Amino acid sequence: MKEVVAVIRMNMMNRTKQALTDAGVDAFFGQEAQGRGKGLINSALLAGAKEGYEEAAELLGEKGRLYAKRIVTVVVPDDDVEDVVKAIIAANKTGKPGDGKIFVLPVGDSVRVRTGEKGEKAIQ
Repeated sequence: MKEVVAVIRMNMMNRTKQALTDAGVDAFFGQEAQGRGKGLINSALLAGAKEGYEEAAELLGEKGRLYAKRIVTVVVPDDDVEDVVKAIIAANKTGKPGDGKIFVLPVGDSVRVRTGEKGEKAIQ
């Protein structure tokens, strides 16, 4: 089993939900979050601001702010990971910075609380 975690734009949530449903994934989590990618920051200005240079901090302006994002999490059998990742990419890719990131992590086990089922049975 794998956990697929996708950080996406807020306005792409409905497209992502539909893409996951079309890919056969009915159960997933969605959370509101805030964040930014490294591409939005001039690293020299950031270093100067950290060192206490007021001019550098002022030049950062709005570029240092955090942006509203969504985090979508789904746990799937290993065989479904590629389809889930492709579905998320298809729903979110605009070709512009900020399209998001996808992380795939191993899951050691799962247990359905209601029945006690374990492993892949608990996520199906």
